[in-house]
Amino acid sequence: SLLLRKSTWTTTTTFFRQHSVALRFGTARRAMSSSSSGMMARPLVSSMMGHTPRGRASSSSSSINAKTTLRRGERVRTFAFGARKAPKGQLPEREPSMGLDPENAQAKKKALERVLGEIDSTFGKGSIMKLGSAGQAKVATFPSGAMTLDMALGGGLPRGRIVEIYGPESSGKTTLAMHAMSEMQKLGGTVALIDAEHAFDPDYAKRLGLNVDDLVVCQPETGEMALEVVDTLVRSAAVDLICVDSVAALVPRSEIEGEIGMVQVGAHARLMSQALRKINVNAAKANTTILFLNQLRSKVGVIYGNPEVTTGGNALKYYSSVRLDIRRKEVIKGKAGEDDLGTRVKVKVAKNKVAPPYKIAEFDMLFGKGISSEGCVFDVAESTGVIEKKGSWYSFKGEQLGQGREKSLLAAKEKKGLYEEIVRLTREAIAAKMGLLTGETSSSMDEDDEDEDMFEDEDEEAIAESGNVAAR
Repeated sequence: SLLLRKSTWTTTTTFFRQHSVALRFGTARRAMSSSSSGMMARPLVSSMMGHTPRGRASSSSSSINAKTTLRRGERVRTFAFGARKAPKGQLPEREPSMGLDPENAQAKKKALERVLGEIDSTFGKGSIMKLGSAGQAKVATFPSGAMTLDMALGGGLPRGRIVEIYGPESSGKTTLAMHAMSEMQKLGGTVALIDAEHAFDPDYAKRLGLNVDDLVVCQPETGEMALEVVDTLVRSAAVDLICVDSVAALVPRSEIEGEIGMVQVGAHARLMSQALRKINVNAAKANTTILFLNQLRSKVGVIYGNPEVTTGGNALKYYSSVRLDIRRKEVIKGKAGEDDLGTRVKVKVAKNKVAPPYKIAEFDMLFGKGISSEGCVFDVAESTGVIEKKGSWYSFKGEQLGQGREKSLLAAKEKKGLYEEIVRLTREAIAAKMGLLTGETSSSMDEDDEDEDMFEDEDEEAIAESGNVAAR
């Protein structure tokens, strides 16, 4: 019996190697073990080879219903008990999947509710939840101070997130941050400034509309002190917006205590990475926005590609929900013999986790006054179709305002009630475009208008979470 069983397995292995047939070893093994005489394998091989052993019926209950001929390259789905072959190049058919038993589904639902309750009781309420019942899952926004930038951001700067503003020197980083802080104060929020550069000008901030009397200011001595102050303010949940000016000035304590010229490899990057790991989660829970201003440096030896890099390592790039690249585009010239009025600024949304990224916004920054809100309204009114432009002439409801942007803006402000009406219609157009009034994207803008949009972006999607812009 042992010799016969061994020879049978040898024959079976040789046969399947020659014909490239997949055999379920477990099925054949159970079939062989079910026979008390141990002679199950012989009918298996015999039936596949097309002949019946002597003294045995071919229709025996222990035999396997397999095809007598197997072509090379065919797959066998189930070898034992009614084999099904799949043509070459096709996967075998699957049995139709059966739905969950209602009683089993109900039991799983109860088990899930019990587990969620246990996790809440262990780690605190709100530590785990279903997304449909999570109120804080929706991202709220607040204005940035420039309406064109609010549209590019999908409604404004997000609450409870980390935002990075970077760019070259004298590009308007601090001015944009102060306007955002002023807008937060207008909404009734508390604002804090971490002035690591020790260059804060209260008079200039007051001219930009910032209430300096209620502003919380900290001028830290070291980077560790600055980030500890930020973490403490975030944990208190009493501050709505914290501005850190700037990341490059957050000098580690080891560098300050050491000698000038001492090499400190990666100390700044480690400091930022460790601090952001702590601050990120607390800021989301407290719904506090942290605004980091950053400077640019140049890599050495870069021939191809962009040599510019931000300070503080790569951690801030990953933890930021929004990254704004601000650049000075051109200088706004004054009249003949007069000083320059300001600069035209271009802001690119380099990263955005709450709205479509890579959009571009432009606005004017006037010297001593900050962002021109009237110019932003005029630009948005033109892009939404509230104000029509034909050549160099601007018109509103068929009435010509003037030739050129500056003259048209001045004429709209001089006429009583005209500028206010333009502002109202512009905000309604923004709300309709973003689907805030009807819940759907406005279909009034055709494809040609979208291609000529001032933001130079082909993917203009409706963002439903930008209610603050419509409210203002």
